[in-house]
Amino acid sequence: MWLVCIGLAIALSAQAQHAELPQVTAADTAASPTDTAVRKTTVLTRVLNYFRNSNKATDKKFDFGVLPGPHYSSTVGFGLGVVASGTYSLDRADTLLPRSNVSLYGDITSKGFLMVGLRGSNIFPHDRFRLDYRLYVYTFPTLFYGIGYENGNNDANKSDYRRLKFDWMGRFLIRVAKNTYVGPTLNFQFIRATEMAPRGEELLGGQRQTVHALTPGVSFTYDSRDFMLNAKRGWFVQLDQTFTPKELGNTYGFSTTDFTTSTYFPSWKGCTVAIELHSRLNYGDVPWCMMAEMGSGNRMRGYYEGRYRDRNIIEGQLEFRQHIKGRHGAVAWVGAAEVFPRAKDLRWSRVLPNFGIGYRWAFKPGINVRLDYGFTRNGGGLMFNINEAF
Repeated sequence: MWLVCIGLAIALSAQAQHAELPQVTAADTAASPTDTAVRKTTVLTRVLNYFRNSNKATDKKFDFGVLPGPHYSSTVGFGLGVVASGTYSLDRADTLLPRSNVSLYGDITSKGFLMVGLRGSNIFPHDRFRLDYRLYVYTFPTLFYGIGYENGNNDANKSDYRRLKFDWMGRFLIRVAKNTYVGPTLNFQFIRATEMAPRGEELLGGQRQTVHALTPGVSFTYDSRDFMLNAKRGWFVQLDQTFTPKELGNTYGFSTTDFTTSTYFPSWKGCTVAIELHSRLNYGDVPWCMMAEMGSGNRMRGYYEGRYRDRNIIEGQLEFRQHIKGRHGAVAWVGAAEVFPRAKDLRWSRVLPNFGIGYRWAFKPGINVRLDYGFTRNGGGLMFNINEAF
């Protein structure tokens, strides 16, 4: 659709320019439509060729591409996102060295959501060190339902507010054994809630609407995936233990254990099975805006992000990734999750279901653009993104 829009814009622009021209000779008039057609064809051809050739293998030191795309989700409404993704190698002579990756993204939506961000993984020569990083800032009007499953499941708790968030994270990993890495991590977050409805302020229970947190920690990673952005086989295990003490000037003092494990393996022809289990456990005086939240573009897709939140979460998903033909593919997934304050409060009746389907288009070798629709207990949502969900 966006290619059609570009073509129409070019055509309208050409017509406007032609209307503003002074009188010319008959010879000039005869030549003008041809020149305009050539210009239109040249621009459109370049755009089409860019996407037609974007998936071809290349020996570029830095392979980079940009792609816009429409999307919709219940959290942010209709929007237009722009994602740019690149891969590179710091040692091109080492053919076994995994390629580093970087992604830039921006978004604007009908509900006033504005976001810019950067994330990536830098792999040093001989894979001795790795640097994972994330930086983004966003602001948008959103909803707060309170803390805990019961509050999140109550539509009457829906409270408007505007959220501003800045998030920076760096994780430096040192290889200590084959596929095994250990190292420090540091995260800084600043979150501000404004224009909150009275019901929302009541549900906060006296907690502050502006919170900042400087969070150091240690990370353990085991990664045997064949390609981190779109694995076909292998394992990924990551354990982050972080600390947010008030002695560092933080608004609240707490600690967090975040654990992720996933595995990938081929099934029938053209199909990869991907399985992920994730948990986030908080201890201490954790603020409302840094609790474990359900719903994102990567997990429990389709749920309103943050509707269900509590001190802890356990969630899992199973996804089938099927190559169809050429650059086209499809996925189907099922998932489930539960938020809870303490282990003794876990209940089967509070497990929230999730399933969905998606379309994949190979933008770059190993890099897919994805369009997912997730179904949830409270509705669903359409999401546009780049790279696989996990």
